[in-house]
Amino acid sequence: MSTTTEDRSRQAESPLADPEFRETLRELPPSAKLVAKVLEDAKPLSQGQLAEESLLPDRTVRYALNRLEEESLVESRYSFHDARKQVYFLVA
Repeated sequence: MSTTTEDRSRQAESPLADPEFRETLRELPPSAKLVAKVLEDAKPLSQGQLAEESLLPDRTVRYALNRLEEESLVESRYSFHDARKQVYFLVA
């Protein structure tokens, strides 16, 4: 498996590459770490999409998102496709 220049530049831009971000994340529960990892590789996702991608129950994803938001590692906005839903993304 070779790493392309595009893959390396995407990894460098990831908030998970930031030592301060990683240190804050280290103190959080495993579910929050998994949700952050799923958000690293994807565009903004809704809570339901995160549950589907991470294979975690909705309640656990909700808890993980709350913990990530408390630490200012994740932000949310209303979805452009469905204004009733919020989508979540990592803070760079």
